[in-house]
This record gives sequence, C-alpha cells and structure tokens, in this order.
Amino acid sequence: MPRVDVHMSSTIPPERIRKALIDFSPDRPKTWPGITPSLYEVYETGDSWAEVREGTKMAGSSVWAREHYDWSDPDTVRWTVKESNFCAPGSYVQTTVRSEGSGGSTIDLIWDRKPTTLSGRLMTALIVATRGLPVTRSMKAGLANLEAG
Repeated sequence: MPRVDVHMSSTIPPERIRKALIDFSPDRPKTWPGITPSLYEVYETGDSWAEVREGTKMAGSSVWAREHYDWSDPDTVRWTVKESNFCAPGSYVQTTVRSEGSGGSTIDLIWDRKPTTLSGRLMTALIVATRGLPVTRSMKAGLANLEAG
C-alpha cells in the first residue's frame, strides 16, 4: 500500500488533540475541515472505538470511507477502512500524539491507503509525490481550529 509518514509539532497539549480526534459529535467537520458535513455519518460508538463514514467533496467528485476508529492505545488513534469508494478495506490512517515536554505535542501520522479506483490512484499518487502535503495541510487546518477555539 502507498504509505506516507508525517511528523509535526503543535503547541496544543496531547490530550486536547486526542479528544478532538475522537470527538464524533455533529461539530466534528467544523474542527476537521477535510470532512464534508454531508458525507459525515456516525453509525456506532463505544468506549474506545467508533464506526464512522467520512468523506471529502472535490471538483466534480467525492471520496468517502466507512472506517473503524480505535483509540484503545492511550497515545494512538487509528482508523481502518471497512468500505470505501476509493481505497481498499484494511487501508488506514494512524495518529500518535505524545507530549513534547513543554506543554505541546509531537504528532506522528501514518497515511497508508491502497487505491481501488482511478480517482483514488490519482489522489494517492499526489499524496505520495508530495510526501503527504495534502494530509499535513489537513491536519494543520484542524490544529489551527483547535488553537482558535
């Protein structure tokens, strides 16, 4: 599967980032602007997991995935594809957030998706070629919303 590893820092404490990553309220698309509200649906949640559909509308099309979120590890949130219109089941994104010691966080994100369609292959090729720039921008936009809010 095409994989991109992203490392970044934030002034936001890890527990606040983690809370936002596992907030499946109706306001989730406001925090994470890469989620198009009309493509967002929560099917079920538990103490350390959720079943959610999320997606993004792009010029002329949209991509979506029904994913299983797992946050049973105290530092890591992982969402694994169960069904999608652009990538294979088993594809995943994983975010590990740890304290950097000064109140902020270090964030290690793994984006590992296997495309199944032409649009998925094009999007994946772009993400890999730019070393995850669209993924990084999306995460940074969410972090900026957390800082502002």
